[in-house]
Amino acid sequence: MRVWASPLGGYPRSRVVRRALRDYERGLLGYGELERVVGEATAVIIGSQLSSGVSYVVDGMVDWHDMFRPFVESWRNVTVSGLLRYFDNNFFYRIPVFTGEPEANKLVWAPRVRRYAPLAEPSGFKIVVPGPITFTLMSTNRSGYSDSELAEAIARLLAGEVKAAVEAGASMVQVDEPILTDPDTTRDMAVLAVELVNSIVGVAGGAKTVLALYFDVPKSDVYDVILDVKANCISVDVMDAPERALKLLESKGFGGHCGVLGLINSRVIYDDPLDKLVDLAVSIARSSGVEELGVTTTTWLDLIPYSYSLRKTHLLGVLSSKVSERIGG
Repeated sequence: MRVWASPLGGYPRSRVVRRALRDYERGLLGYGELERVVGEATAVIIGSQLSSGVSYVVDGMVDWHDMFRPFVESWRNVTVSGLLRYFDNNFFYRIPVFTGEPEANKLVWAPRVRRYAPLAEPSGFKIVVPGPITFTLMSTNRSGYSDSELAEAIARLLAGEVKAAVEAGASMVQVDEPILTDPDTTRDMAVLAVELVNSIVGVAGGAKTVLALYFDVPKSDVYDVILDVKANCISVDVMDAPERALKLLESKGFGGHCGVLGLINSRVIYDDPLDKLVDLAVSIARSSGVEELGVTTTTWLDLIPYSYSLRKTHLLGVLSSKVSERIGG
C-alpha cells in the first residue's frame, strides 16, 4: 500500500510576512519588495515540507487573507464586506458579496504553480480551491440568481482554474467542502455539491484529485452521497470527533477511493501522540480496505502560530513514515 503525506492547506504568516503586508497596505513598501518577502517565505515553507518527506507540497498561501479572497479579487461581480467567524475557529474572513454572475478577470493558481512548483521537486505540487457549495453558502448572494445557480457559476470558474493549474504543472488538486460536515447539511445539498465537485475534478487531467472534508464528520446519509464523488481521494478530519469518524469509516470505508486521514491536529499547538495515531491509521486502513492512504492535517495550518506550523509539518512526515513502516510499501 502506498502511504503519502500532504498538509491540508495554507500556513500562517511569519512575523516578517505580517510586517511586509502591513507596510504594503500602508504604502510604505512597494509591490516588488512584497513579492520578494512572500517568495522567500514560501521557499522556507516548501523546504520545510520537503525535509519532512511530504509527497504533495503546498506553497503555504501566506499572501492569502482567507481561502475565498484571492478568487474574489480575481473575479468580476463580487466584492467583500464585513468580517465573519470562519466556522467555529478563532479566525475571521471577509464575506464575499456576489452582485451578479461572477466572471474571471485573471487566474489565481496557474501563475503560482509556474513560480513555485519547481521548488517542490521531487515532490508533487498541490493546489487547493474552495468548494462551490462552501463558497456560496459562506457568501452573501445578491446576484439575482438562486444559490444553486450561483454555485454552478462558481464551479465553472473553479474548473477553469484547475485546468490551467494542471497545465502549468500542478500534480494534485484539492477541493475543500467543509460545509458538507455541518449537521444542517441535507442530502440534496450534498448531491449538488458532489455534482459540482465532479465538474471541477473532471478537468484535472492526470493530476490526483481530493475532496477534503473537515471541522467535523459528515452525517451518514450525506457521506453516502459523498462516496459518489469522482475525485480520486476523500479526505476526512478524523480528530475532530474520533469515535464518530472511526465508526463511519469502518462501516462505510472510502467507496473505492484513496483514503486521506486528517490526523495531525492543526488547531492545537501541542505535539500529537504519534503512536496512537499510527494505530488509528492502521485500523482505519485495514477495516476500510483502501489500497492507497494519505495522511494530512485536520485543517489548514494557519490557525496556529508559524513556528508550531513547521513543527506540525515535521510531525506529519514522521507519522507518514511510521504508518508506511506498518502497512505501506
